[in-house]
Order: sequence, then C-alpha cells, then structure tokens
Amino acid sequence: MSSDFEVYEQDFGTLTAEITNKVGRIPKLSGDDKKCMVANVEKQMEEARELLEQMDLEVREIPLQSRGLFSTRMKSYKQELEKLDKDFKRSRIAYSDEVNLRNELLGDDGNTSEKQLIKLREERACLLDNTERLERSTRRLEAGYQLTVETEQIGQEILENLHHDKEKIQRARERLRETDTNLGKSSRILTGMLRRIIQNRILMFILGAIILLTIVLAIYFAVTGH
Repeated sequence: MSSDFEVYEQDFGTLTAEITNKVGRIPKLSGDDKKCMVANVEKQMEEARELLEQMDLEVREIPLQSRGLFSTRMKSYKQELEKLDKDFKRSRIAYSDEVNLRNELLGDDGNTSEKQLIKLREERACLLDNTERLERSTRRLEAGYQLTVETEQIGQEILENLHHDKEKIQRARERLRETDTNLGKSSRILTGMLRRIIQNRILMFILGAIILLTIVLAIYFAVTGH
C-alpha cells in the first residue's frame, strides 16, 4: 500500500512543478496562447486533485496507529495545491489582462472614463475576495467531513472491539455456568458419599454395640450358670 502512495506522491510532485511553471508564464501571454495555457493548467489542476483523492483513499486504509505521518503529508500536499490554485486564479487576472481590458474599454475614441476602469478593478477584487472566502468555507467543510469520516472509522473499530469483548465475556460466562454445573454435580456426589460414610459408621456402632452386648450376656449367663 505504501508503495502505491509513494508513486502517487512522485506523480503529484512532478505535476505540481509543471503547473507552477505554467502559472508563472500565464501573465506574459495573451489571446489564444493564453487561453490554451489556461485550459491546459485547468486540466492539470484537475489531475492533481484526482491524485490527492487517490492518496487520501490510500491513507484511509492505513491502520490508525501508523496513519499520523501520512495524514501530515496529505495536509501539506492539500495546502500546496490550494496555494497553487490561488496563484493560478491571480495569474488569470494579472496586469496583461488589465491592459487588454483597458484598451478594449477605452478604444480609439476614448469615451470610457477612468472611473469605469477603477470600478471594474474593484469589482474584480471583490469577486476574487468572495471566491477566496468560498474556498475557505469549502476547505472547512472538507476538514469537517474528513474529521467525521475518521471519527466514524474510530467508532467502527471501537464497536468491533466491544463486539469481540462481548463474545469473550459470553464465552467466559458459559464456562462459568459449566463450572457451576460441574461443581453442583460434584457437591451432590460428595454429599451422597458423606451420607453413606455416616450410615456405615452408624451401622458399625450398632454392630459393635450388639457384639459387645452379646459378649456381656454370654459372660453373665456363664457366671450365673455356675
């Protein structure tokens, strides 16, 4: 399993390096070249997210006692991809875009005012800020979901352990019942043996008394006969 995770790590590192290089080139491009580069980066970003999902699935299969190190690495990779995504979005509205848009607004006749361009900048900044807030909310939801999944896994393992403990307790109770049954049988047997021993001793005392009485009578009759 760890070998698969390492393969995904290598692919992720190579892919993010390529994305970083292309994101740095986007502001310098324009027109179709820029559109093509943006589309290519969007595709690679999606591939990077899929790799993270595969790595996350691999981490979930690791036993809890060994999962800490891999979880830390996953958190670092997610933060790296989030930062890369922000850089990508900023590069798409970089200075080259602003210049092109300014030229489109002003045109040859110069009828569009500078205030409109400033307003457009503010709207773009507000949109980017709202997008970042939405991303932060999404990350919090994902973190909450991840915590819920891990809690569910821990709860499932606890339930399994409790189930095993319950089976052990039931087996111990069955053995205890068997022991009690055997002790009851042994007690009855011992009681019967003790009763027979007492009866035998009583019989012996009676026989001894009879023999002793017989001897006494024999002596008595022998003496009186003379």
